[in-house]
Amino acid sequence: MPPRPLGALPPERCRELRGILCDIDDTLTWRGKLVPAAFDAMALARSAGLRVIPITGRPGGWVDLIARQWPVDGVVGENGGLWFWLENERMIRRFAQSADERRVNRARLDAAAAQILAAVPGAALASDQPYRDLDLAIDFCEDVPRLPDAAIDRIVEAFHAVGATCKVSSIHVNGWFGAFDKYEGCKNLIRDLFGEDLEEERGRYVYFGDSANDEPMFARFDLSIGVANVQRFLPRMDAWPGYITASEGGWGFAEGVATLLRHLGDDPPDHDEQPGHTG
Repeated sequence: MPPRPLGALPPERCRELRGILCDIDDTLTWRGKLVPAAFDAMALARSAGLRVIPITGRPGGWVDLIARQWPVDGVVGENGGLWFWLENERMIRRFAQSADERRVNRARLDAAAAQILAAVPGAALASDQPYRDLDLAIDFCEDVPRLPDAAIDRIVEAFHAVGATCKVSSIHVNGWFGAFDKYEGCKNLIRDLFGEDLEEERGRYVYFGDSANDEPMFARFDLSIGVANVQRFLPRMDAWPGYITASEGGWGFAEGVATLLRHLGDDPPDHDEQPGHTG
């Protein structure tokens, strides 16, 4: 079913919410920069009593900083492979694989990287690869000229050829060995941080995303919202968001949070609409 406009979001469902889950790249950011209105929206949501948990393909090094410095309860990174949170001002780190498993899989991913870069001219290792614990990120547009969709498809095929799982984000193709994804990582964080079973509680969360690596989340949350730029990735996805914002990236996230808070009866201050950022 095609995503419905944000105005169709049922107010009564919003009043049951316990928390907001969200992607980061091109959901909270735009062209590589965090949108101030999106950061403000996270802070406003927490002030309204909602949990805020980013769930990203970005590496453990980024997750550590975000968990320390952003207005969030915890962060899931590397597409579900790790989840960090602060407890009594001390960072708690959890991983989907043991240290030994990560070492073995890193060698396999390094070999896959050499094959992919040789097979797909113009692709590169993501600049944040040195800070990754469980996955391999191949850059197709962040720090290299944007590659065509056919090249992205070849990267995906190369990951599959070596038996790796992979997901396409708005900037990278991420590949890994092991049975985890964004949803499993989110389940693990909710269990470890709050002592709750997300399977029983997911009707009380909303998910925001923008690309194909958000598909495991869109598939499981009735309240799922795509920022406007998700439209580019819909042909690659079987599970679509339930709703879509008018604005792109972080402005779309701020738009969505403002709608949620209005339905909760906690109106946020208006942010000026950003020219050129509506769908």
